[in-house]
Amino acid sequence: MKKNLLLLGLTLVILVSGCAPNFGKEEVVQETNDTKETAIIPKYNISESYYRTILPFKPGEARGLVLGRLNTRLDIDEFETGLMRMAQDTFSVDKYLYQEGQYLKKATIEGWLGRKLTAKQVKERAEANKGEEPANVGLNPSFEYDESVPYEEQMKESPIYLASILEHNYLVKNNEDQVELGGIAIGLALNSVYYYKLPNDYVIEEYRGFQREAKIDSKTLEAEGKKIAEEIIARIRNIPELSQIPVVISLFEQEEISSIAPGHFIATAKVDANSSKLGKWEAVNEEYHFFPSTEASKAYPEDAMKFENFQRDIADYFTNYTGVIGQGFYKNDELQELKITIPMQFYGKGEVIGFTQYVTGLVMEHFPSYMNIRIYITSESGPESLIVRESGKEDPFVHIYE
Repeated sequence: MKKNLLLLGLTLVILVSGCAPNFGKEEVVQETNDTKETAIIPKYNISESYYRTILPFKPGEARGLVLGRLNTRLDIDEFETGLMRMAQDTFSVDKYLYQEGQYLKKATIEGWLGRKLTAKQVKERAEANKGEEPANVGLNPSFEYDESVPYEEQMKESPIYLASILEHNYLVKNNEDQVELGGIAIGLALNSVYYYKLPNDYVIEEYRGFQREAKIDSKTLEAEGKKIAEEIIARIRNIPELSQIPVVISLFEQEEISSIAPGHFIATAKVDANSSKLGKWEAVNEEYHFFPSTEASKAYPEDAMKFENFQRDIADYFTNYTGVIGQGFYKNDELQELKITIPMQFYGKGEVIGFTQYVTGLVMEHFPSYMNIRIYITSESGPESLIVRESGKEDPFVHIYE
């Protein structure tokens, strides 16, 4: 009897499982290089700030180029996630799907990041290559050493403005359960500081290999970035798959190597479908500040005071407190998100729980509800707890790591 009931139960489970709708994914068809492939769209998005990513994941054609050309990991992360943010006003998160860039090849981008060759350099390379002229596609200023002018002076007058190029693709679903390219976003990472080295025959031996730097004026950098953007749009339109696709192109100013804060986007523009003309450039008012810091106190004294009070309340309550570090993201001069890291020395799980409860109360007391807050409490053993309060929500999410 029990055996029969067990078999009946298993049969019901199988039947119900087979008939139940799949809420986790949606299958569509994606056409790539004249071949059609089955792709998967996740049903749910983890946040309104992120696009759903079509699966299987396809690495970008120029994957890895950004890593070697930006100064810090902070710049790398902000360049990518910030470009998604730049795209959202044109390609809505609700409608479009994200995919890494598939159209700008690695060799193409590497060529564009080089310097433009002078007529003399083109001739010399052609002679060295049996008469075949090189592709003169570099978007950075040309440089040809003149012995009558100090080398450093020449380098400062002809810096490398364009450090990296990033492509994002945004796909849309049509009425035939197929996805197709609906738009692209292009990010141009620009150098706020140009780093260079002098040739060995120009300096004495003990100074060889020493890295020098030339700061680039922000207005000059933006103007040069906009010129480069116009040329890139013209070239993109010569790629058949991108000839009639809407484009969002944005300028990112990366920070110097020693910075503890990431760079930020400074301007963005749109190119309509079937057009090669850049629309009006819009200034992007975004920046990051670290707390506590002199820069944050000068720029945003009220926010700095809130953080200082929060920090003081923690120090007054816990003797084994070691410090609090905050990173604030500002948009249009308003603090949008604050990420706080609190390293502590704990002697038991009960202490972790008590401290996390205390900090959660401080979040409610010191920081307004319109602000996104993320607090990471750590110890030498690793993460201990997480406190997250989303903008507009009164009750935070709290997790204690086991």
